[in-house]
Amino acid sequence: MMTNRIGEYLDELFPNPKCELLYNNDYELLIAVVLSAQSTDKRVNSVTPIIFGKYNTLEKLKNASLSDLEAIIRPVGSFRRKAFYVKEIARILYSEYSGVVPRDREILSTFPGVGRKTINVFLSEFYKEPAIAVDTHVERISKRLGLAYRNDDVLKIEKKLMKKFPKGEWAKRHLQMVLFGRYHCKAIKPECSKCKLIDICKEKKKNL
Repeated sequence: MMTNRIGEYLDELFPNPKCELLYNNDYELLIAVVLSAQSTDKRVNSVTPIIFGKYNTLEKLKNASLSDLEAIIRPVGSFRRKAFYVKEIARILYSEYSGVVPRDREILSTFPGVGRKTINVFLSEFYKEPAIAVDTHVERISKRLGLAYRNDDVLKIEKKLMKKFPKGEWAKRHLQMVLFGRYHCKAIKPECSKCKLIDICKEKKKNL
């Protein structure tokens, strides 16, 4: 079965996949994931130690100067909007949730800058809940390997992956597909000649 073969290859490449975002607690992870939208983990990891070092409590972070946060966050892109998100998330957590990120999807979806992908990443990483977050890497891999159609949106892809992989594997498969897309099946110059799945790739003719 194709899905089993894909899973076996991902296990071979990434037997113990790890989230590459740096964080020390629940709110640092949530904010890091928010900052990672349309950016890279590497860029996010270059700014979060500065943010959380300078503003090492939620109280300090909610009271931080917006212009200072913008200056720190600038490398990750969309820095004005994201600086506002950071301050607001800190304020909401401090004022309404005793500093603890809620485990409730509906509540999280009301936070500024927090969408379905962010929620899935956060819950699967921090609380180990079974979830598949579809980012640009997961979307690309899914379409190249025939796990989804070219015109499928991220929600359709998520639902298809949830059907194709056992629930207990969702969090692991998400991380593996992210790493596979980041380091092997890249958007530009994918390493097709080394890939054991090239025979089922929908874009092999274009990329080889």
